[in-house]
Amino acid sequence: MIPPNPSEPDAAVAGLAREVDGLRRLVAPLPARVDTVSQLLAELGETVVALNARKPPTPAPSWLLAPTDLEVTGRLLDELAGWLAQVYLRYPDAGESFPDCWCWHPHVVEELLWLMHAWAAAYQGPAASVALAGDWHDRQRPGVVRRIKATAGVCSRENHQIRPGWPDRITGAPAVPSEADLGRIGQWWASAREEPAPEPPPSDSSIATTLRGGAS
Repeated sequence: MIPPNPSEPDAAVAGLAREVDGLRRLVAPLPARVDTVSQLLAELGETVVALNARKPPTPAPSWLLAPTDLEVTGRLLDELAGWLAQVYLRYPDAGESFPDCWCWHPHVVEELLWLMHAWAAAYQGPAASVALAGDWHDRQRPGVVRRIKATAGVCSRENHQIRPGWPDRITGAPAVPSEADLGRIGQWWASAREEPAPEPPPSDSSIATTLRGGAS
């Protein structure tokens, strides 16, 4: 009979101890990792709450579609005039191309209103950022300056005055060309758009030209 080797139990215990030590090393970092994950989840929750608490973006008011309310239109113009003095007209290119009859041009007021609100969103809104401010300076403001200069930069208050002997100046709502034909066009597009469009009737100017040609 072979006597038991007294070293075998010691070897087994030593192997088991190594395994336990290895497991301990694997498990030891888990509490720290759990704490890190918990902290990240807490921060993410705070971020979500903050985002949900923010008010939705406020759309820019429209001068062209402003309500027929004197209080509303007066407030829009007062706020805009204050912003023009504080911000817009401090830029040389804006001041040089700014017509003194700007408020007689609805499209100019419309341009300036949205530009003012874009400036407020870039500098004062809940999502204000350097990127929005950069876009306002680099793209939005120069674009508005360019369009105002092209459409009203050479205009003046005198152009909106009507005096005996002066040519008529139309400053009200524009007439939509071919508005009387919209019903026929709508019917054609709804029921027969694969067919040729209905022929437009002759305009007054074409009739007058035809008559003058016949008279000669």
